[in-house]
Amino acid sequence: MPGRVVADTPVSTPTVEAADASWLRAPLESGPAAGFGVYLHVPFCHHRCGYCDFATAAVGAQDPDDVEVLFDRYVAALITDLRRQVGAGRRAHRPSAARDEVPDDWPVVTSLFLGGGTPTLVGGPRLARVLAAVRDVLDVAAEAEITVECNPETASPALFAALREAGVTRISMGAQSFSPAVLTTLERGHTADRPLAAVEEAAAAGIVHVNLDLIYGTPGESDDDWRDTLARVLTSRVDHVSAYALTIHDNTAFGRAVSRGTMPDVDPDVQADRFALAGEVLGAGGFRHYEVSNFARGDTNRSAHNVLYWRHGDYLGVGVGAHAHHGGRRAWTTRSTTRYLDAIEAGATPVTGTEDLDATERGLERLLLGLRLREGIHPADLPPIAPLALEDALDAGLVETSCGRLRCTESGWFLLDEAVDRLTGG
Repeated sequence: MPGRVVADTPVSTPTVEAADASWLRAPLESGPAAGFGVYLHVPFCHHRCGYCDFATAAVGAQDPDDVEVLFDRYVAALITDLRRQVGAGRRAHRPSAARDEVPDDWPVVTSLFLGGGTPTLVGGPRLARVLAAVRDVLDVAAEAEITVECNPETASPALFAALREAGVTRISMGAQSFSPAVLTTLERGHTADRPLAAVEEAAAAGIVHVNLDLIYGTPGESDDDWRDTLARVLTSRVDHVSAYALTIHDNTAFGRAVSRGTMPDVDPDVQADRFALAGEVLGAGGFRHYEVSNFARGDTNRSAHNVLYWRHGDYLGVGVGAHAHHGGRRAWTTRSTTRYLDAIEAGATPVTGTEDLDATERGLERLLLGLRLREGIHPADLPPIAPLALEDALDAGLVETSCGRLRCTESGWFLLDEAVDRLTGG
């Protein structure tokens, strides 16, 4: 039954009452109700792709023996970092004003995610040591989702067997495209056929949950390239797809090429068409479009770790460039692998910044994150929204309400920032 959700206080106006509101203290789906995650970052790649803006360290040109030493050193530092963070206690990670509101012990871990970079580049045994360390210091739920990112060129039956033995339940495969020309532009090191062959290897090892990462809107990509990529997905046994519009950042090789005029910039109109086509083709193939960039073959195949992010939950961040969130405090570490290793080995913190969010800022985050999900935000979890701001967003066709839930429309999803700006009177 459609309805309209309103409150008397706009999100853009901080109030004492907002800080004590039930949407923060006792949400039904968001915040502490969303679970608790651990993100571990492994920065290494053979080669830094031209579009990449992540915290990565390319090792393909280094001496192989030196690389092995570096991998061992990094894994040791990652485990040390994890143990120090956990040993400091949960309260130490919270804003000072909120430390008495939570117990000092850590909640049960509902999801782990090893991202990068290319975590599988360091090999299955090293990743198994990291996962064992997590279980050693934290209570990991028996049904926890454990995801490892993998590039096709690092995949092998032996790798997947080791990961399965270590308890990995899900692989996120960096396919990006099944067009050889697009893969060349993106500077990917695998063939068009390799990702789906790797998917079969993962399944044979007993890892049945596999996500494919795709990129659309690459300069030079044709409509047929994207349509063929989507068709290839439907022939595979993957149960999840993440499809992202290519973003060209100024500080990347692609960004510098665009500024020199040697590469065309992305076309937002083309990307909007590709976004719509992904929903159409994958939807017809049995995938539910449950989040702006994500599709799953049924709700049980959603990415639990990413849903935790979108529902504004708490998570540890461990490793180079890792981010963490704990009840309104955000923290992030250095993006330099060298500085990270030096800090950990010297007994210092690799954290380079923290931010304590007030109720207004947390309300803005709740909207920005929660509206990424198809079902939107539960009415008990909604921050205050001014009636006129809600009317404006509704009239613009960017959001809608149903059974009290606030959610984006299909067009609002692609214009999420505008939708939230209208809702907050921005």
